[in-house]
Amino acid sequence: MDWHQCADAGLVKEGAQCAEVTVPLDYGRLTGPTMKIAVSRIEAKDKDNRQGVLLSNPGGPASSGLDAFDLIGDVIEPEVLNRYDVIGFDPRGVARSGAPKPCGWPVSNPIRSAGVDLAGFVAETLLQAQMAGSCLTWDATTPRYLTTRNTARDMDVIRGVLGAPRISYFGLSYGTYLGAVYTQMFPGRTDRMVYDSVVDPGRYWLGMQQDWGAADEAGLDDWAAWTAEHDDTYHLGATAPEVRAGVEGLIQHAARTPIPVAGFGVDEHLLPNILWTMLRDARLNDTLARTIRTLVDLADGRSPEINKELLQQVDSARTDEYSVMAMIWCGDAPMPADPAWYWRAIEAARPTQPVFAALANNIQPCAFWPAPLEPPTVVDNAAPALILQATGDNRTPYVEAVGLHQKLSASRLVTLQDVRIHMVLRPGLSSCVLDTANAYFRDGTLPEEDRTCYANPTPAEPHPA
Repeated sequence: MDWHQCADAGLVKEGAQCAEVTVPLDYGRLTGPTMKIAVSRIEAKDKDNRQGVLLSNPGGPASSGLDAFDLIGDVIEPEVLNRYDVIGFDPRGVARSGAPKPCGWPVSNPIRSAGVDLAGFVAETLLQAQMAGSCLTWDATTPRYLTTRNTARDMDVIRGVLGAPRISYFGLSYGTYLGAVYTQMFPGRTDRMVYDSVVDPGRYWLGMQQDWGAADEAGLDDWAAWTAEHDDTYHLGATAPEVRAGVEGLIQHAARTPIPVAGFGVDEHLLPNILWTMLRDARLNDTLARTIRTLVDLADGRSPEINKELLQQVDSARTDEYSVMAMIWCGDAPMPADPAWYWRAIEAARPTQPVFAALANNIQPCAFWPAPLEPPTVVDNAAPALILQATGDNRTPYVEAVGLHQKLSASRLVTLQDVRIHMVLRPGLSSCVLDTANAYFRDGTLPEEDRTCYANPTPAEPHPA
């Protein structure tokens, strides 16, 4: 590998070097087109106790992972991290690893609500078809190779080029799926694998999306109860049912008349996504309450000061494009092609999921995508792994971690009890979780049995998260 100074100043400050690894676009055609995978390395400082290489992935899919230290540097103890060569990389198709040109989507994110009625669903179906077509029109080939299985193969090329017999790994969210797929495809080449906020390989992608529904409704109830306790501040309702009814009414209003925010109309397709985004962490309770208060005032014709978090959400909806994310999950797993399938699923879930049934079961660009070139990976092995999961996670619900735990027979599950949060390996959140993960990275010894952890006491916070 030709190690050189990184282009990113932050990586240079961390002491990282960078390089590129050439891999085939299609592993079935080793002499065909290639692409370059951007890799970073911070060499082990404790040479006498060097443990090997530690790779990581921050999720997404399609999140940049070149700055691995930014992901794990504040949660793995220095004396532990210093034993590893810390390896970051951008997965294929992401950032410095051959990111394709934007598809030119009219909206940024395919994770949207189908709306409140059939007319909304029909509009959403046409939009999602347009999103798929705009990507496949300019390049019908490359997106099909931006898959998790190919990224796992890229990881093994990186491992081989580094001369490491095995890898240790930290995966967050989608990164847990990538890690699990790697263990299945390359048995015997993993060492200490830690998965945080987990995807069940048997539910990826459609099943996990559907699992959001119940978890998001529970998160909304939790937030509504907190907001009702602070009605003197937000004036959204004195009881949790009143707060929830107000949110449901706001969505109905947005369906009739989009709410104007900085020249952008927040409608019934986007508003549930804003909720979904902010419910990921109970520490955002105040942020979400202020956001809903602002939207209510705007809907009523008032002119409140718009909080920066809402402006960020709207700006992201206008400018960011998540097409590479869709390329990856559409290339990984098939989804039903019949729009009626999604409508039936939405209607079946609405009685118990009045807000999120239409988001968790909405049609996606994958319904209009060519069939994956490979079947999804069936994960079923005894690779040791440490699984970290919060019971209140709405992004990767707790049932997902239970599913992966069952599929990895030698794994241990560490449950962060009664906390609504996505990503549990965080500074100051739970010493129990931090100590367990650090001990595994240090000694390679899993807990003798599954473990339940709790958040550290945080009196200043409204919830232990």
